[in-house]
Amino acid sequence: MREHDMLEKEEIFSKVLRAGRRTYFFDVRATKADDYYITITESKKFTEEDGSFHFKKHKIYLYKEDFAAFAEILGEMTSYVLNHKGEEVISERHQKDFKKEYASEKSEDEIIPQTSTFTDIEFDDI
Repeated sequence: MREHDMLEKEEIFSKVLRAGRRTYFFDVRATKADDYYITITESKKFTEEDGSFHFKKHKIYLYKEDFAAFAEILGEMTSYVLNHKGEEVISERHQKDFKKEYASEKSEDEIIPQTSTFTDIEFDDI
């Protein structure tokens, strides 16, 4: 099979979701037997101090025999989060004044002064 034919097979159907520094790619691909499966790729942009950047990518392969169970568990997980925490985003990364709002809700007796600095650590692939 020619390389061009292989590329056409790989581009069966695609959708992109841009979410801040992360981009999610949803792709329908074909197996050698010409059956379909889905890949979900998370791509996250990292900027270096010198202004250059690189991307870290993580990929999930999802085959037809797992679609129903995957969709069911994903639905349960998203419902659980929304039922327990609602749709409002309460992350410091999304609300620059989150700490100020939180601190103003506490009485002066409850506010604990910060004596150390915090280092932002990310745990990928845990």
